[in-house]
This record gives sequence, structure tokens and C-alpha cells, in this order.
Amino acid sequence: MRKPMAMTPKKLAANRRNAQKSTGPKTADGKAVSKLNALKHGLLAQTVVVRGHQLKESPNEFKKLCREFYADLNPVGPLEEMLVGQMVTATWRLRRARTAESGEIALSVDGGSWQRENHNPLPLLLALPPFPGTDALVTKLEQSTWGCHFLIHCLKDVRRAVERDGELTEAMLTDFKKWLRDQAYDMGDKLGQLRAGLVANPEKLEPAALRARHCVAVLKYLDGKIRNLEFWMERREAREDTEEKSRQAAAMLPADAVLDKILRYETTLLRQLNQAMNQFERLQRRRQGEAVPPPLALDVSAKG
Repeated sequence: MRKPMAMTPKKLAANRRNAQKSTGPKTADGKAVSKLNALKHGLLAQTVVVRGHQLKESPNEFKKLCREFYADLNPVGPLEEMLVGQMVTATWRLRRARTAESGEIALSVDGGSWQRENHNPLPLLLALPPFPGTDALVTKLEQSTWGCHFLIHCLKDVRRAVERDGELTEAMLTDFKKWLRDQAYDMGDKLGQLRAGLVANPEKLEPAALRARHCVAVLKYLDGKIRNLEFWMERREAREDTEEKSRQAAAMLPADAVLDKILRYETTLLRQLNQAMNQFERLQRRRQGEAVPPPLALDVSAKG
């Protein structure tokens, strides 16, 4: 291990001369920073700035706030410094209250949006049995983006099968009706009629011609239904987007209990801030030689 160098008399004298030249900060900003050096290591910085595992407030921001207050108010003596510290503390906590309000709003808006986005009504809707006097299943599906998308998906599956097989088979017709819980109604009836025409062949066409005409008719019907559903799906998406924006706007206010808690917290902090400012102003006026009367005593027995 290297042995440290001994301090020579010449070096010691030079250090003393340099120390005599250092008289501390001369500018107002420099003096404010110097006062902050004691403050930031004291109880105020340790108790005000949150340094948790998940939440870490910025010590640098707190120091910046202290510097701004000290530079603006230039406190003299421990009592004025204590009052400035109270102002800094109240202001810092007011910022925290507004951060909490922003967080509550974000949770409310995002939470509601995620919940609605992840909610798929199709399983429940498809599981419900038909009730007399209620809308048919297809009608219910057509009223939402999810439902329109599901119907389009079913019709496109039928279309691919028709192109592959060259006709609408009985098996595919049965599957289509099962997908809609045997509540296909008009679409099922129309596809059933097209299938029956292929089987009966009332015009006694050649098999190839019959299948070709049947295929064209089925594809034309399916394409028309798909276009119609895509049109309504676009309309539903526009409506649902507008509704979602309205719900998000409505969620911009926190819940009553949360809002009341934040407002009570802010009211307490503003009262503390105003009291510290008034006391600080009185001290500065007294220090400048002004005759400052004592504050009015509060009548704690008064009822109002």
C-alpha cells in the first residue's frame, strides 16, 4: 500500500492563504445555495421527499424549489428560515396532491377503457336462449361491432366453403345454423332455399350448369350480406368510438370520495401556506423597522 505524502510547511502555509481568500458566496443566488446546503441535509428534506421502493420523488426538484423560495424571499435568521421551510413544504405537498389527482383521473379513464375493451359480449349473447317478444339473435348481433364482426366471420367461412366445394353443402348449412344457435332466421332460410333449389333442380338443368348457377347465386347473396354488415359495422364503430370518448370525458373527474379527500388535503395545505406567508411578511416588516400590531386573537368560543 502506498504511503501518503507528509504535509510540508510550505504546503500548509499555502493552504492557509487559500482558505483566507475563500469568504463564501457573494451573490444572492450563491447565498441561497449556501443556505440550502444546510437545509437539504436536515430534517425537512428527509421528511418531505418521498423515497419509497415504487415511488421516488425527485430530490433535485425539491432542492430547486428550495432555491427558488430562498432566492425570492431571502430569509434572515432561523425563524424566517423556518417559515420559508414551511412554505416550501406546503408547496411541495400541493404539487403531490395535484399529482395524486392526475393519477386518479388516469386510473379512472384507463381502467374503464380497458374493462370495456376486454369485455366480449358474444359468449353471453350466444348462450342466451330465444325469448318470445325479444329481438332475434341476428338482430342483436347487428347492433354491435362485435356482433357484426362475428356475423361477417361466419358468412365468410360459408363463402370459402362454397368456393372450395362448388356448392353450398348440407353440412355447411347445418354448421352455419349451429354457429348462430339455430337462430339464423332470414339468412338461414335464404341459404336453405338456395340449397333446396340445388337438390330439387326444378328447371331440370344439367348438373354442371345447375351447380354453376347455384354457386353464383349463393356467392352473390353472401357478398351482399357481407357488404351490408360491413357498412353497419363501420357505423357501429363510429358510434362506439363517440360513446367511448364521452365515457372517458365523464371519467375525468375523480370519484366523490377521492375528490373530497384531495380537496380537504389541499385546503389544509393552502391554509398552512397562507399562515406561513403572513407570519413571514410580518417578521420582515418588523425587521425593517415598521410597527406591526400583533395578530388578532381568534375567539374559539364563538359558534357559527
